[in-house]
Amino acid sequence: METQPYQPLSLARLGRLLATADDSRRWRLVAEFLEDYRWEPAEARQTLLAEEPAPSGDTRWDVFLAALAEHLAARDDQGAPDWADQRSLHQFWFPFNTPAARVDAFVHAPAAFRRRGVFVAPEELQVA
Repeated sequence: METQPYQPLSLARLGRLLATADDSRRWRLVAEFLEDYRWEPAEARQTLLAEEPAPSGDTRWDVFLAALAEHLAARDDQGAPDWADQRSLHQFWFPFNTPAARVDAFVHAPAAFRRRGVFVAPEELQVA
């Protein structure tokens, strides 16, 4: 039996997986993507962000992926992929919607998320 070489999870593939997952599974998939991203060599990371994810069926998650792409690219001193600029929400979204989580996210959300209306605390992105 021939084995396939390991392929890290790209943001485009993550978007496809999010389309069929419930919220708890979505966060596990995001964590898996962040772990893959963290272990990739810096020069290869941009390829994981380059392809635009297809719509997931939930605009909030589509915007989250754009914010994540910009956030990770900026951490690597790179520009965000062009496709990411086109996505933002008209109403704020707090993925972790408890009073304490809302306050933490409102105060500390990374800029790429805040400017798109997605409020997530940096600790939620710490896998990478």
